[in-house]
Amino acid sequence: MVKQLGYHQIRAIFDRFHATEPEPKGELEHVNAYTLVVAVALSAQATDVGVNKATRALFQIADTPEKMLALGEEGLIEHIKTIGLYRQKAKNVIKLSRILVEDYGGVVPNSRAALQSLPGVGRKTANVVLNMWWGVPAQAVDTHIFRVGNRTGIAVGKDVNAVERAIEDNIPADYQQHAHHWLILHGRYTCKARKPMCGNCIIRDLCPYEDKNI
Repeated sequence: MVKQLGYHQIRAIFDRFHATEPEPKGELEHVNAYTLVVAVALSAQATDVGVNKATRALFQIADTPEKMLALGEEGLIEHIKTIGLYRQKAKNVIKLSRILVEDYGGVVPNSRAALQSLPGVGRKTANVVLNMWWGVPAQAVDTHIFRVGNRTGIAVGKDVNAVERAIEDNIPADYQQHAHHWLILHGRYTCKARKPMCGNCIIRDLCPYEDKNI
């Protein structure tokens, strides 16, 4: 395993990420906090591109929990059946929509604990919503971030919780807000799982990964 990089090395890496993309954005399309929760919940074991294709029409008619309940589970399934695990996801979306209406007045809560209490919403989903909607520097560790963090030494850990803590402990505070977006995008388009594009990598000279591709 690559060793954890030091503060100055990590700052140099994020200086480059920032210079290349000062305001990185998540790629899941949404129009409010509720549709963001739904989109992230649907994205588990699915691609953002696939989720966006399914939700564009869906969110035009069901952009609040009340409208989603009116649409119903079968109506929802018709919109998301191209997404993996769509039946279970549809059940969760309807359940979380009912809880939001009955317990929160239709408003998405802004606490991690409350978000995680919703069906189909784990820590990663809660952190994405906290970060993207409320600007909380929460770190949502997915497979891309886990790989990039360990491969580059930016955030080393044996599991996603350890990598999340490593990001919080080692990445400079002024880069915490966008850290997970920079890492996701780097993992998705450059530091790929099977064939990392090291020859086009902006942090190649700072990365300790031994199996670099030219």
